[in-house]
Amino acid sequence: MKLGVYIGSFNPVHKGHIDLVNYLLKENYVDKVLIVPTIGYWDKRNLVDIKHRINMLKFFENDSIVVDDKNNNYEFTCDLMCSLKKDYIDDLYLIMGADNIVNFHKWKNYQELLKYNIIVVNRDNINIDEYIKDYHTSNFIVCRDYKFLNISSTMIRNDLDSKYLDPRVFKYIKDNNLY
Repeated sequence: MKLGVYIGSFNPVHKGHIDLVNYLLKENYVDKVLIVPTIGYWDKRNLVDIKHRINMLKFFENDSIVVDDKNNNYEFTCDLMCSLKKDYIDDLYLIMGADNIVNFHKWKNYQELLKYNIIVVNRDNINIDEYIKDYHTSNFIVCRDYKFLNISSTMIRNDLDSKYLDPRVFKYIKDNNLY
């Protein structure tokens, strides 16, 4: 089975995140997606508590989408992927937006990540081929046809607009006074 691993802060999860997951499943890039919200990132501040972000993601769980609530403490993607490889017999596919491939060479132990399949999703008109050619691996799978929804969690936090959020997530945010 092809298991997509989608890592992020999901602060909050929005329609763009879920649209991408559903696209990758529908187009058979992966058979199942494991969404892994992280407790923190080196460049992220003011994240709401991980339990709230997990609860919001749980609205989307089904047979093909699983929210990981155990592997949220890893600071680095390479450590998380190594841990997941011990827990899953599936082929792991790291899912990332093209904006992440730009600085991929700066990620801790990025060479270790090259052992996995990496789905790079078109975003912001970034020339993905230009960035992946230097890695000399066939493990990159470029998702060119996806129509990226120009939504960001930052934009939502700055102006809480329900049109970018699933109604259940919007209600959860309001009920818990999160943003």
